[in-house]
Amino acid sequence: MLRFYVIGVLVFVGAVALLAAAVGGARGWLIVAVLAALLLAVAVHDVVQTRHAILRNYPLVGHIRFLMEDVRPELQQYFVERNTDGRPFDRVTRSAVYQRAKGDRDDHPFGTERDLYAVGSEYLVHSVAPVEPAAEAPRVRVGGPDCTQPYDLALLNVSAMSFGSLSANAIEALSRGAAMGGFAHDTGEGAISSYHRRGGGDLVWEIGSGYFGCRTADGGFDAERFAEQARDPQVKMVHLKLSQGAKPGLGGVLPGAKVTPEIAETRGVPVGQTVISPPAHRLFATPRELVRTLARLRELSGGKPTGFKLCVGARIEVLALCRAMLEEGVTPDFIVVDGAEGGTGAAPLEWVDRVGLPLAEGLAIVHQALVGTGLREHVRVGAAGKVATGADIVTRMVQGADFTMAARSMMLAVGCIQAQTCHTNTCPTGVATQDARRQRALHVPSKAERVARYQAETVRQAQHLLASMGLHGPEQLRPHHLQRRTGPFTVAAYGDLVEQLAPGQLLTAPPPGWATDWAAADADRFTP
Repeated sequence: MLRFYVIGVLVFVGAVALLAAAVGGARGWLIVAVLAALLLAVAVHDVVQTRHAILRNYPLVGHIRFLMEDVRPELQQYFVERNTDGRPFDRVTRSAVYQRAKGDRDDHPFGTERDLYAVGSEYLVHSVAPVEPAAEAPRVRVGGPDCTQPYDLALLNVSAMSFGSLSANAIEALSRGAAMGGFAHDTGEGAISSYHRRGGGDLVWEIGSGYFGCRTADGGFDAERFAEQARDPQVKMVHLKLSQGAKPGLGGVLPGAKVTPEIAETRGVPVGQTVISPPAHRLFATPRELVRTLARLRELSGGKPTGFKLCVGARIEVLALCRAMLEEGVTPDFIVVDGAEGGTGAAPLEWVDRVGLPLAEGLAIVHQALVGTGLREHVRVGAAGKVATGADIVTRMVQGADFTMAARSMMLAVGCIQAQTCHTNTCPTGVATQDARRQRALHVPSKAERVARYQAETVRQAQHLLASMGLHGPEQLRPHHLQRRTGPFTVAAYGDLVEQLAPGQLLTAPPPGWATDWAAADADRFTP
């Protein structure tokens, strides 16, 4: 490991320098000895300290990174805080995540850095009569009429990131942070690992098309294994992953180099072989079959909230699902909408940039479709895709979400510096690697505290934003509370930009913009 090489080189160089100085009778041998001892002390301290993962893996040389931060923040922005999908958070957002996780003040001087007149920019409407923020963070009750074990979900939770993609220490830190802060941790499709269990956080079990954790020998769904795990008290909700924002229409990929014996056992796959999840599920092929599958999973889980996650593509597919819910008399307890701009996983460039709807549009379609079919009161909607600040939470709730899920910002809170080496197994901070020596750098107790602190502070800021808007809670948000610039000198309320359907309107008098798709939507096929 590099850290031991650095220390070894220091000891060797120091010894040679001392020997040369002593043999040559140099007067500066004492200075050489002191400098060598100081450097060695710094290197040893870097290895044993727990605050900075970079220094634990890269003693001495890691200080160059922090020097760059102090001298030129712009260098940190380019070299250290690049985003994994090419669409970075702005500097203020990245700074807020890091500072909130560390417990530092995140006030920003010298005003805004964004172009307030850029077409497409959005802002929340404050009130001249603000109110006091709520004393307690609001919770969202998830559980429809067929759910016997509803769950009260936080406004901000950990989004799907699998053990295998993330290291054992990262998973445990996230789970511990969730337990400390009272929010939920989505397992990702890589099954429930011992590190999820050890962390103790409330779990949302995500099941992808690979059925990891409830998988038969040939890659099918094992109902008995599913029931055994889903009924565990730590599992609070279950959902099927239909698609994800980073690569909708593609299955997940875990490189063989990351498939250790431990991960292989967790997922039920061979050691050292690349794991590719199929693009589509075996359990269903039509909207009606999906709805029936959800009902079966809810029953097998003992009545826990059950739903699905998708990155929206065509509106008619969402309407077909709604039609199947109506005809079957079965609704999911929740739907998580993933935006194309989100995604911490590696994906082909074409999918990252060209496939899937952005979160705002996907949310609008799902929310309005549920409202228009009279199903919205039974189904909670989550938003996953580049959620990092309190303003993001409030914005997504205006657009139709009841709760939010964050992946990228949670990775930053746990120590990720976005080195973009997730797929190489050489993550420098131990967040996205299965190299035991590298992930040792991630100190679980301190990183768990950062995760909990970041989530609590971000939700607190969302509460303060609501108060500044004159609202006592998120249930009072309305479409006019979000404004979007449509031209250099024109703005429009979100409610004027997105057609707002009345409850049950699609069943009685579909508006012209929806009538064609609603008429073509078929419960027995996703596309006409």
